[in-house]
Amino acid sequence: MLEAELRRRQQNKFSRIFPAVGPCRRELYARHLEFFAAGAQFRERLFAAGNRTGKTEAGAFELTCHATGIYPPWWTGKRFSKAIDAWACGTTNQTTRDIVQEKLLGPEGARGTGMLPGHRIVHVANKQGLPNAADTIWVEHVSGGRSMIGLKSYESGRKSFEGTAKHAIWCDEEPDLGVYTECLYRTATTDGVLYTTFTPLNGMSEVVKSFFEPESDAVRLVKHVTQATWDDVPHLTAEAKAQLIASTPAYQRDARTRGIPQLGVGAIYPLAESDILVPPRPLPAHWPRVYGMDVGWRRTAALWLALDRDTGTWYAWHEYYRSQAEPAVHAAGITAPGKWIPGVIDPSCLASSQIDGRNLMEMYGQLGLDLEPAENAVETGIYEVWQALSSGRLKVFETLANWISEFRRYHRDEKGRVVKEDDHLMDATRYAWMSGRARAKVAPPPSPAAGGYVDPFRGGGQAGPGSWMA
Repeated sequence: MLEAELRRRQQNKFSRIFPAVGPCRRELYARHLEFFAAGAQFRERLFAAGNRTGKTEAGAFELTCHATGIYPPWWTGKRFSKAIDAWACGTTNQTTRDIVQEKLLGPEGARGTGMLPGHRIVHVANKQGLPNAADTIWVEHVSGGRSMIGLKSYESGRKSFEGTAKHAIWCDEEPDLGVYTECLYRTATTDGVLYTTFTPLNGMSEVVKSFFEPESDAVRLVKHVTQATWDDVPHLTAEAKAQLIASTPAYQRDARTRGIPQLGVGAIYPLAESDILVPPRPLPAHWPRVYGMDVGWRRTAALWLALDRDTGTWYAWHEYYRSQAEPAVHAAGITAPGKWIPGVIDPSCLASSQIDGRNLMEMYGQLGLDLEPAENAVETGIYEVWQALSSGRLKVFETLANWISEFRRYHRDEKGRVVKEDDHLMDATRYAWMSGRARAKVAPPPSPAAGGYVDPFRGGGQAGPGSWMA
């Protein structure tokens, strides 16, 4: 009887996950519960989480709910009332066997001790050519039918994902865009769900970018991203975190601990965001300021720097980011933080316009901008900015969303060349750092005749010496 009870418990791991009480009770896994709940509304979900946060367990748990039809009382996510046809996917056949299959079935020699309850597993068909690898799992559904889970790998290529419709697809680790798109189409006619669980070590890939930076409101309605950090799970001890972080490269730290996309070894600035970003703070009036500006029809961008003379630290505190607008529109946005602030601009603006012979430098000068052409030594500028960021001499306000987005994608190709895509604020940073600091100046004193200096960030009124961005 004791042996039978032990087998029953071993083969019912599903019932012990996310308990109501104890040190690992479900209320302490708020991010996991958020991920599950989002399935009721969103067709596509990404669980971008740090290593060891239980993201793969979450993926296996949800698939078990759908395959068996057994949903816990607290479940508020997607539901299926009948048996389903599903896929569980991994990077290679071997990793699918060693990770995804083991999470669902348990280790070889102990099948039925994984997330799928042992007494619900009807049959397992093995894969040809790889020892102990399952190809398809049939699971008893509470409706009386049988769910089918196919185990697939991305190494088989996009074409292997063509074919029949699926109710649920779980992608553990990141697929390429071709595979992901095929998976999406497989769920299009079933009111199905496609969800992925991985640590975003490949940075802002096309798949990741589609979740973090959706192109339209229509895309936002179908995609949901949940991020989980080491601080969001109770099962990781301080000692375990310290041991892991000690052997983690700095450029991977935010991805592995916080689920923030990182580029990896191709990153131009291989630094952890946590070492660069700081909360916004008021800027005293005596701090000199300047901005760097990158121009173009597709995107015009500017980045403002301010110097704390007491510490020698420069802060990137404001950004401008807009596409397809006339110079007058850009000039209005760039003068908003203070028309008195000087700037340096992309030297390509010195080329004459084919329309009226004027160059952008002249146009912006006539619109009230105080500009000089910046030095454009790319590699030297990148090195100088990297030195400033890594030494702490340049910090960035964490509110600069566009700068952070570009920073995450700024990388070199396989030949070591800078990839010139979506790097406008990165260029503006170089201009400001290399050429702008010498032009920085403090705010002019208040003019009694004009009623004092108006702070644009406060919506009017007078700005005193300690005011916010005075």
